[in-house]
Amino acid sequence: SYASKQAYLIAMLRTPSGASIEQMMSFTGWQAHTVRGAISGMVRKRLGYEVVTEKSADGPRAYRIA
Repeated sequence: SYASKQAYLIAMLRTPSGASIEQMMSFTGWQAHTVRGAISGMVRKRLGYEVVTEKSADGPRAYRIA
């Protein structure tokens, strides 16, 4: 369900390494714009978490809750 996917998305964002858009897409089955929308609307605005993005030299951009 949508609520359990949201809970798992938050759990992924709380890990020290964070999660890439691709990882979150793979778990949820959502498209990239839906994942970004959930991060912006639900995680940042509704729940008030600070989400930071980090780009490693050789890996994908990772999103995590600061």
